[in-house]
Amino acid sequence: MRLLAFIGALAIIVAIAAAVFFFGGFWSVAESQDDPAIVSWALASVRSASVARQATAAPPANLDEPATVQAGARSYATIGCVNCHGGPGVKWAKFSEGLKPVPADLVAMAKERTPAELFWVIKNGVKFTGMPSFGLAGASDQDIWSIVAFVHKLPTVTEADYKTWTASP
Repeated sequence: MRLLAFIGALAIIVAIAAAVFFFGGFWSVAESQDDPAIVSWALASVRSASVARQATAAPPANLDEPATVQAGARSYATIGCVNCHGGPGVKWAKFSEGLKPVPADLVAMAKERTPAELFWVIKNGVKFTGMPSFGLAGASDQDIWSIVAFVHKLPTVTEADYKTWTASP
């Protein structure tokens, strides 16, 4: 019985100490400071699990068609994806260097994520990152699926192809 009382008291003390630490402003929210490794790991794990669970949309049949991929490249360039993620032969905007976590490497994401997961992230954004919700910003599902098609093909897109696809008509 004394052991349970001790554990309960300890839990209350830890909860009060945590509240003082976080709500007292001792935890730095500065973007210029790295989070402890355990916090970075926990946030990345929660983010991955959430995206995997929430991504349920079925991709359209035309995802691999060249016209869809090219439309996706144009949308990618015009709605601002290129500012944070760069593109074939295009560096990201200077401001994105200050984002933490750093913007995802989309060549790697194209290999690791399913089209449904890419769609979900682009449409809904991701809290605690710089990734906005392009669905809330007014991008249509069709536009978002075309961006998914482009990102999915990104590992094989050349600089010349990207430049041609994104050139003004």
